[in-house]
Amino acid sequence: MRWFLALLTVLVLVSSGTAFAKVSEATETCISCHASVTPGIVAEWKKSLHAQVTPAQALKKDKLSRRISTEKVPGELANVVVGCAECHTLNPKSHKDTFEHNGYQVHIVVTPKDCQTCHPTEVAQYDKNLMSQAYANLKENPVYHNLVDTSLGPQVFKNGKLIYEKPHDLTQADACLYCHGTKIEVKGMATRETEMGEMEFPVLSGWPNNGVGRINPDGSKGSCTSCHPRHAFSIVVARKPYTCAECHKGPDVPAYKVYMVSKHGNIFSSSKNKWNFNAVPWTVGKDFTAPTCATCHASLIVDEEGNVIAERSHQMNDRSAWRLFGLIYAHPHPKDADTTKIKNKAGLPLPTELTGEPVEAFLISKKEMEARTARMKKVCSACHATSWVDGFFVKLEKAIETTNKQTLAATQILLEAWNKGVAKGLPSSIFDEAIEKMWVEQWLFYANSTRFAAAMGGADYGAFANGRWYLNKNLQQMSDWLKFLLEAKGK
Repeated sequence: MRWFLALLTVLVLVSSGTAFAKVSEATETCISCHASVTPGIVAEWKKSLHAQVTPAQALKKDKLSRRISTEKVPGELANVVVGCAECHTLNPKSHKDTFEHNGYQVHIVVTPKDCQTCHPTEVAQYDKNLMSQAYANLKENPVYHNLVDTSLGPQVFKNGKLIYEKPHDLTQADACLYCHGTKIEVKGMATRETEMGEMEFPVLSGWPNNGVGRINPDGSKGSCTSCHPRHAFSIVVARKPYTCAECHKGPDVPAYKVYMVSKHGNIFSSSKNKWNFNAVPWTVGKDFTAPTCATCHASLIVDEEGNVIAERSHQMNDRSAWRLFGLIYAHPHPKDADTTKIKNKAGLPLPTELTGEPVEAFLISKKEMEARTARMKKVCSACHATSWVDGFFVKLEKAIETTNKQTLAATQILLEAWNKGVAKGLPSSIFDEAIEKMWVEQWLFYANSTRFAAAMGGADYGAFANGRWYLNKNLQQMSDWLKFLLEAKGK
């Protein structure tokens, strides 16, 4: 009966008008049930290149046109399409979420270690990406973790005081860890009644989650589906700014909002229906006429003669010299994606001192900054003259300088409040008093907005929409609040 259902499923797939390469027997078995149990998943997979091209066929393409980076695929995988079984039964011994399912050893969570069978270069690059360490960089940094607690923790009013309660794990998973990633652990097995009778499934904590730094049951970090949603794993989706908008929308990282009001965003919105988001390599002027996030930070870009303008990268920051996201100040990118190693002179896990000086031992050198800027400028120069490109980066440098200066002014006011005893400061929480929250908004919202506007051309986000107006207004409020606190305490 099972072979008949599998055969029937394949005949249905072929008759639907989609041409398929060879499907493995194991995947046929999966589809025979899941075409009715989870039809949306099967429908998405049918549209994917995974369902239409075998790894062996993919390897026959010229190197610039390839979407896989391996030079050799294991024999049993080479001549069948990448289906359910090829992903969900791969490396079963390393997956703690592996369970017996209809005669197969299946795991729920497909991870970068699985994807690297065909995409080793992309996975190795992603390991150098700050995103791959996003879970630990947040959860294992006491400064950031305290910011999370005072942002998410419910407050209760007791004995005339506001008291923060610890945010629940589900609250964290629904907020910060939606993007940073959760830690997925197997908590046992549960029996469920299904259309096929009673079945046992693993119970996973931290699931579901597609966060960029997700800790997976096989020990790997990250989730390819953050940008390439399962089960189509579409490059088209990954190249459009809506994907990045899931986590880069603001007010702390307003990249998407800034992009959409920029000239580039205007052209994208007006012309995107005429662009070819599926082409590999991606030809500037032919396939697209203005950059998206992927153009500048990830994609393989060529000119119409096939000359490479930018190599494909999943490191994301190897064309960016500056980490614009102020923690607390904009600074050169960290050398290592694991930022928990960083300690400033005060012993704080921050890439700068509280007064702004970069912790140089942990950050990239000026030479590396110049190399990364040169790579980005090459992308810009595909459409812009040298004077335009150079002038644009001069403005960006000035925005970094001035926003760091205004963050320093806010920090000096806060330090004065701590030193005069009108705010508690270290070693207690530095995020739970009014003047401290104003300080956070100075660098986390207003300075970031101004810098992203300078980097991407979204003018009003650098002026009145969380930009320079708010930097100055917030400074005035902090100064007035400090004066009020001092007067109230007779100091």
